[in-house]
Amino acid sequence: MTLGEIASSVSLAHRAVREAKGLLLAADGVANTAIAETLGVTRSTVLSWRKQFEVDGVEWVGRVREGRGRKPTITKAQIDQMIDDTLNLKPTDGSTHWSNRSMAEHSGLSRTTVQREWKARGIKPHLVKTFKVSNDPKFEEKLIDVVGLYMNPPDNAVVFSFDEKSQIQALDRTQPSLPMRSGRPGTVTHDYKRNGTTTLFAALNVLNGELIGRCFSRHRHQEFLAFLKQIDREVPKGLEIHLVLDNYATHKHPNVRAWLEKHRRFHLHFTPTSSSWLNLIERWFREITTKKIRRGSFANVPELVAAIEDYIAHNNEHPRPFIWTKTADQIIAKVRRGRVTLEQIRQPRAISVSPH
Repeated sequence: MTLGEIASSVSLAHRAVREAKGLLLAADGVANTAIAETLGVTRSTVLSWRKQFEVDGVEWVGRVREGRGRKPTITKAQIDQMIDDTLNLKPTDGSTHWSNRSMAEHSGLSRTTVQREWKARGIKPHLVKTFKVSNDPKFEEKLIDVVGLYMNPPDNAVVFSFDEKSQIQALDRTQPSLPMRSGRPGTVTHDYKRNGTTTLFAALNVLNGELIGRCFSRHRHQEFLAFLKQIDREVPKGLEIHLVLDNYATHKHPNVRAWLEKHRRFHLHFTPTSSSWLNLIERWFREITTKKIRRGSFANVPELVAAIEDYIAHNNEHPRPFIWTKTADQIIAKVRRGRVTLEQIRQPRAISVSPH
């Protein structure tokens, strides 16, 4: 970069732009005193610019020499201690996590400093995520089976991700909602009236994103059987049917097993226990919850069911599949790391006892 480019820059530091302008004026023969008055600096500053430029050239224009400039008032040791306390200590007031205010009081640093250092390291004490590592003894076997269906489905077959979304409530707000306006979000009352529930049985076609869905008033093996028969009717004959589902007891009821024995094109693939994240239909359930149910107002169950059926119809007009990307090996490696970490946490800490 040339002196002219530095002097005309709107993004570089002010000290670099000012120094470059001074050097250009000096090159034009302007006296040092005049340069100092024009740029609002002392004559000795102009002399140091010229001397440094003669030695180091344009590369060092605007840079602060080591050992010069404003000295930091907060040491690295203070920052390291604050970060260590954030990760390993709890607040003394009984809170479950630190706020930037409580950590500032604890560490003696400002709230701005605490927030800046947390942000730089991606530390967010106010957030918590839920997780559970499956203890299923056949975890890896089931995982490989399900992920294999997602990433390499068999020929002449359709793969469905199935589950029930139970106890969907028909909630009616106690007052009409206000519409969204510029500068103001839409509103709903915090209270509501419960007008009954329904259960949505849903099977998501993993390949194309189409959905077979049906609402029932109850959630038993009889309803599960009725839904299996619906799938059987809607899927063309000659295609095998692979169903990914959880370990709910109704899915393994003797009557269900007896029906499956007579309908051999059905193949059930059970996810490991505590692994609902492995079932793609859960992602679709999140969509219908946030886009149709949560902010809705329903005077009765038929209204709720009609809304659900309407959403399914629109989904099937413009289906969008969810693409599974993680391989079984990647998931297994991550779960193994999680188990190692859990074991380390469970191990009792060694307590040192003073000989005195």
